[in-house]
Amino acid sequence: MAAERSTATRLRALGSVLVQGPTARVYRARGPRRSRLTGRAALLALVVCSLVVALAYPMRQWVTQRSDIADQRRQSERAREQVKRLEDEKARLEDPAYVEQQAREHLHYLRPGETGYSVVDGSGTARRPRDQGAADRPWYSNLWDGVDAADTPR
Repeated sequence: MAAERSTATRLRALGSVLVQGPTARVYRARGPRRSRLTGRAALLALVVCSLVVALAYPMRQWVTQRSDIADQRRQSERAREQVKRLEDEKARLEDPAYVEQQAREHLHYLRPGETGYSVVDGSGTARRPRDQGAADRPWYSNLWDGVDAADTPR
């Protein structure tokens, strides 16, 4: 009986068995609560962090290089368009009729025997010479004005 009492006493002391009504619930005594962070989880977290740190710089470089490549492609496309325009202009300049037209239009050239006229219709505004300050005039004009001012009596 002593053995039964010690077992019963132990069970009551630990509170491992509790019987209530028709259903019996068994509560086991728990030891110290284990942390959710186990050694494997910590190692996995360390590996993931190491991968993130190790890949951060190469990923940044990759993104930067992709941006540079896109910029270079845009510049290349603009250069191709400019070359195309210049080739078209070169082809036009090889045509003597186009060269003559440009010379007549921009340089007011005339063929021998032609008479050129400049018509002033008065629709333009007259330009008045603005007063030039010392900074707008050439240096030698400022020097000469200084010599003239020194020679005049006061």
